[in-house]
Amino acid sequence: MSTAHGARARARIEVTAAIKEAARRQLAAEGAAKLSLRAVARELGMASSALYRYFPSRDELLTALIIDAYDSLGEAAETAHAGAAHAPPARRWTVICESARTWALGHPHEYALIYGSPVPGYKAPDTTVPAASRLAFLVFDILRDAHRRSALALPPLSAGLRPEAERMAADLAPDLPPEVVVAMVAAWAELFGLVGFEVFGQFHRVVEDRERFFRHAVDRLARSVGLPAAS
Repeated sequence: MSTAHGARARARIEVTAAIKEAARRQLAAEGAAKLSLRAVARELGMASSALYRYFPSRDELLTALIIDAYDSLGEAAETAHAGAAHAPPARRWTVICESARTWALGHPHEYALIYGSPVPGYKAPDTTVPAASRLAFLVFDILRDAHRRSALALPPLSAGLRPEAERMAADLAPDLPPEVVVAMVAAWAELFGLVGFEVFGQFHRVVEDRERFFRHAVDRLARSVGLPAAS
C-alpha cells in the first residue's frame, strides 16, 4: 500500500468515525426518527454532498449505528463472560445478563436504537444480523454446555405449542431440545423487557433496589430455561 493510499484510508476511517459520533449525539438529542444527514453535515462543517460519499442515505447511516451498537453490546457481554468462563452455567447466565443491563444503562440512546421503538420507514437489512446475534450466541452456548453435562432440566411445553417449538429449534438451535429453545426465546424477551423498563424509567416509584431486583428476576429466568441453581 502506498503512503498516499494509506493516508487516504486513515482519513476515511477518521471521517467515518466523526460522522457516526455526530449522529449518536443527534440520536441523544432528537431520537432516531429525526436523524438527518444534513444536520450531521452541518455539525461537522461538511457539505452534504461530501457526507453522502461516506453514507449515501440516512438508512445506511442508521444501519452502521445499529451494527456498532450491537457489536458494542456483544463485546461487553463477551468480555464479562470471559471472566466467568469456568463458572457454573447459571452463574455465566447471570454474568451475561448483568453485562447487558450495565451496557444499556451506560448507553441508553444506543439501547433505544436497537431495542426501542422501530424507526418509521426503516427496515434493518440482513447485515445487522451477525452483530445482533453475538449476545444470543453466548447464551445458547451456555445452554448447550449444560445440556452436554445433562444438567439442563426440560421446561414444560404444551402439546399445542410443540410444532412451533420444533420449528424454532430447527431454526435457532437444532442441537437443543425444543422445550429449551421456546423457554429461551421467552426469557430473552423478558430480559430485555426488564432492561427496557429500567432504561426508559418505567420502574420509577415502583422498584427502588433495582440491582437486587434485576438479579432476582435473572435467577428466575435461568430456572425457567432449565439451568440449575448456581452453587
